[in-house]
Amino acid sequence: MSDATFDYIIIGAGTAGCLLANRLSADSSKQVLLIEAGQADNYHWIHIPVGYLYCIGNPRTDWLYQTEADKGLNGRKLRYPRGKTLGGCSSINGMIYMRGQARDYDNWAAATGDDDWSWKSSLPDFLAHEDHYKLDSIQRSIYAGKVPETLEKFASMHGNYANAGAGKSTGEWRVEKQRLSWEILDAFSLAAQQAGIPASEDFNTGDNEGVGYFEVNQRRGWRWNASKAFLRSVKSRANLTVWTQTQVAKLSLTTDAAGARCTGAELVRQIRGRGERTSVSIAQGGEMILSAGAVGSPQILQLSGIGDSASLNALGIKPQVDLKGVGANLQDHLQIRAVFKVQGVKTLNALANSLWGKAMIGLEYALFRSGPMSMAPSQLGAFTRSSPDQPHANLEYHVQPLSLDAFGEPLHNFPAFTASVCNLNPTSRGTISLKSNRFEDAPAIAPNYLSTEEDRKVAAESLRVTRRIAAQPALAKYKPEEFKPGVQYQSDDELAKLAGDIATTIFHPVGTAKMGRDDDVTSVVDSHLRVRDGQGSRVQGLRVVDASVMPSITSGNTNSPTLMIAEKAARWIIQGK
Repeated sequence: MSDATFDYIIIGAGTAGCLLANRLSADSSKQVLLIEAGQADNYHWIHIPVGYLYCIGNPRTDWLYQTEADKGLNGRKLRYPRGKTLGGCSSINGMIYMRGQARDYDNWAAATGDDDWSWKSSLPDFLAHEDHYKLDSIQRSIYAGKVPETLEKFASMHGNYANAGAGKSTGEWRVEKQRLSWEILDAFSLAAQQAGIPASEDFNTGDNEGVGYFEVNQRRGWRWNASKAFLRSVKSRANLTVWTQTQVAKLSLTTDAAGARCTGAELVRQIRGRGERTSVSIAQGGEMILSAGAVGSPQILQLSGIGDSASLNALGIKPQVDLKGVGANLQDHLQIRAVFKVQGVKTLNALANSLWGKAMIGLEYALFRSGPMSMAPSQLGAFTRSSPDQPHANLEYHVQPLSLDAFGEPLHNFPAFTASVCNLNPTSRGTISLKSNRFEDAPAIAPNYLSTEEDRKVAAESLRVTRRIAAQPALAKYKPEEFKPGVQYQSDDELAKLAGDIATTIFHPVGTAKMGRDDDVTSVVDSHLRVRDGQGSRVQGLRVVDASVMPSITSGNTNSPTLMIAEKAARWIIQGK
């Protein structure tokens, strides 16, 4: 097929890629190509919130990755879901809207030497696309000629209510209150407060310590993914081309006296059931933007000869740019699922294990778009400290009115709740590396969980915090009984080993193409996300814009921070910075 030329080529139509396509195609003089390896997001289970159960592990929507056997998990391998459809992971994830903590971004600013990444400077890039349900009340108040003080305070952190009063959209990324409630979750929330965790109505002020219901990316009970938010309204733009079922074989690079330059990419498109090779080129002054995620972006860089030279040579790939940090610095949140049997209270286990219960669940969703089918995977959240000497909240809880042996397995046949806890700031680091020089082959994913003494200590302490919450008076009438891991495990060593036996990923991989200062030889991109050339300069025309650029993982769910990164990058690209 003949070569086509574009001003901007975006690889990956996931969370970051959809926003970039929206922003960059706003200039009608620029030709924009958005490439997605998966199919369109027209699979019905993508849009029903509980449909994540049918999207994860499904080749229609998931890359079906698996980790390498992990020593920290006592030799276990884990399923490693990554979205493979328009909207990417925002089409299969937990829908939780979470910015993280202010210190996360201040640490990024320190790591890069660029204050643009500070919390203060990043907040406007969250607000640029946020459409929060509480702003609806502000808009109504403005039309009535008054903004209550409490709403004005909220608006200062969650959007421009002046625009709302002018009848303008407050953003594309819808954030709503969950359309459900559970007695057992309310009791857990009260128990957490009795254990010293304050109640919270807003996890997104910069300090998320507290307990409360998560806010979710939904609109009226439907999943709100990045494709709906950022692509749907602009796909008709004449200068925006979207290719689905198109996989990148490698980037095209040239190297001369002026340095390294990305000139395009070699692709394989599925057309009428056949894989057809083609190539695309970048126009003069244009850019290639990698937004394939923390697994896909380093894989594509390595396939293109950008990475550790010795490793690339060993696979028969000619090194173009020697960057040892590509695929390194992998970080993820490892969740430890504690299950408690309960009595005298409704949980999803009992409700979903009868035909009548299933019928009522379906009817409630059909009539009201509420109830269990509108559920995010986790409903109640809590952020707290693993021990009193921690300077900030370093644990996150995802609490659910259900239990099962493992994700994808049937629900237990007894009433129970699950309190999953993760270390927000793990010190363990893993890798993404090629297994072969074939783009069709999945890379080796080695998270290296629980590989540091600090992480093992926090894992043990976190299980003790869970037990302390479960022992509070608010839960006593339900007679909680620890089913997993089991009260027989008490010592640090026992609990750390047990964490390795039962813990699973919470699907937050980041950091594999991290940004950093010019003197940081482990960084892959600079503070404006331009790929380094290993010689003190940049690979011209090439950026990475996705969760892989995070130098350290955020203290919470990673989807919305990825959108913030894309918002900031889009502005820089447009400005030529």
